[in-house]
Amino acid sequence: MIPHLRRPHPAVPFGSAAAGPGHWLRRCTGWAVAMLLLLGLAAPALAVSAEGFPATAPEERVLDTAAVLSRAANAEVSHQLEGLTDQRIDAHLVTVKRLDYGLSLPQLGEQLLERWQGSAGLQNQLLFLIDSQTNTAAVVASPSLEGQLPPSLLRSTARTTMALPIREGARFRQASLDGIDRLLSVLQGGEDPGEPVTAEIVAAPTNIPTREETAESNAFTWVIVLLVVGTIVPMATWWVFSR
Repeated sequence: MIPHLRRPHPAVPFGSAAAGPGHWLRRCTGWAVAMLLLLGLAAPALAVSAEGFPATAPEERVLDTAAVLSRAANAEVSHQLEGLTDQRIDAHLVTVKRLDYGLSLPQLGEQLLERWQGSAGLQNQLLFLIDSQTNTAAVVASPSLEGQLPPSLLRSTARTTMALPIREGARFRQASLDGIDRLLSVLQGGEDPGEPVTAEIVAAPTNIPTREETAESNAFTWVIVLLVVGTIVPMATWWVFSR
């Protein structure tokens, strides 16, 4: 006797109506929740605040969180910053890509100064900061350095010495080195090199007269005279010969 074989239940095709509307509603809801969680976790990571940095001054001199420096540039800037330890100064360069809402670059620097003050037995802190999103820079220092590095010098270094190379071609390496070199020169007892000299754009000579030259010219008057003469003379000639 041949045993009765039960036919297998046909599989429900993917996307078929047999799956039921509730099944797809639950699946779509799960996908939506997962996406919201991912976006919620990723969004805060884009913004930077002082709490996102180490609690004490790090050993590395460059914290390139914006990833704007190559490995060679990172090493070169780190070497320049290391040279400031001869002046008993603990210096760092910090780059950011996006600041936390309502936080300015100088405010971030001040918060990091408070966070790192006294680390490694050094009371003198000097921070160079770069925001790659706004192409701006800031330089902040411990109050103990105010006699050597007045606030006006720090502002000038950030707004001109560092900001100019950044705005002109995103030269972050050059901006960092120029800012460090300027302050190092002052700390070593030399004169302030001053702000970078910007090239003055001179307009190329042209044959097109200016508005003032056009106003002083009699060419327009002569054009009117010629137009009047060219109109009246033919009309007068026609009137004479038509009589």
